[in-house]
Amino acid sequence: MLKDLLSDIIKIDDILIIVRTQGAIIEMKSNSINIRQKDNWITLGGNDDPCHMHIDSSTISEARFIEEQKTDRMSYSIRFFDKNGEKQFSTVFAKMYDKEMNPITTRKKIFDDLFQKYGSQQTIKFVNELSN
Repeated sequence: MLKDLLSDIIKIDDILIIVRTQGAIIEMKSNSINIRQKDNWITLGGNDDPCHMHIDSSTISEARFIEEQKTDRMSYSIRFFDKNGEKQFSTVFAKMYDKEMNPITTRKKIFDDLFQKYGSQQTIKFVNELSN
């Protein structure tokens, strides 16, 4: 199910895929990324692209749909965690507001539709199907 969720996310324009460590932050736009899986490894983007990402699906245990109040706006993301509850990466819905900071309802609907498609649960648990 992890690959299915990621496949749906990368089809959406203006999603930032973010990996943050203590010393670096990587941001990759979802637009026109392809996805493939070999064994446990899911690859977003192509090996010859300027940026691509390899995800060990056996280490990702859950995804959380997050609606977070910021100072002047709501933020929408899906965050991916390992079995220890450590965030591994996030997918952030960008361009949710117009120039006057009014919410763009069509963008919010995309987030809501994805939430509904995956069971309207804030947390989705993944089972490593390859280890069964």
